Amino acid sequence: MSGENEAIVYGTEDLLSSLCNSVTRVLNVATQSKVNYSGMVQRITKVGLKPDIGCFVLFDGGFTGLVVLNFAADTAMEIYERYMLHMGMPKSELASSHTSDEVSNILGELMNQIVGDFTGKIRRELQTNITQNQPKMLVLNKQIVLSVDTPLDRPEMRRVSFYTEKSNIFYLELAIDRTEFIRLHDFDSSEISDPDALLDQERDSQKSASAPAVSSADDEADELLKSLGM
Repeated sequence: MSGENEAIVYGTEDLLSSLCNSVTRVLNVATQSKVNYSGMVQRITKVGLKPDIGCFVLFDGGFTGLVVLNFAADTAMEIYERYMLHMGMPKSELASSHTSDEVSNILGELMNQIVGDFTGKIRRELQTNITQNQPKMLVLNKQIVLSVDTPLDRPEMRRVSFYTEKSNIFYLELAIDRTEFIRLHDFDSSEISDPDALLDQERDSQKSASAPAVSSADDEADELLKSLGM
């Protein structure tokens, strides 16, 4: 039994840690500020979108899951403003409200980069593949509970708190089927790519891709529930 336990190289908490590292890695580079996450993780029974801006991405392939990021208005504006100022945009031309489509589009772009960074690490380090859909962004005035449209045999759900440089908080929630990856033989995983190159590549791809869907929760409720199989 001890040999088998030593062979397990990745479990649910390892996947969550890798995802959290992708969040801080991308946001630290994109905003040129320090984003940290709590050393404690919450075990939860459901995941959902919460005010003021919620974003979710479904992924499938080697394993199935749902990733959610929930931002309060102040947090969303801090990340948006730091990102745009780092990109050279004058402060006078920035959106003034978190309900602006531009704010949601930027957060959607950043989430796309985060999940892209995560899936890249999964391919290299676990030698399996997962695919993601386009991030969906919603400006919310009430909470919406989400469920994964693919049934999970043994669902694992977690919530992690993140802190920005101005001490604003946002939350990551993950729903995933309980899984363990066991090393059959040794292999070399390549080094992760340069963060700046990753951001440049994602920005180029965003120019030709459609922007994440943005709308109010009331207008999009039926479509959202349908897309989640509810």
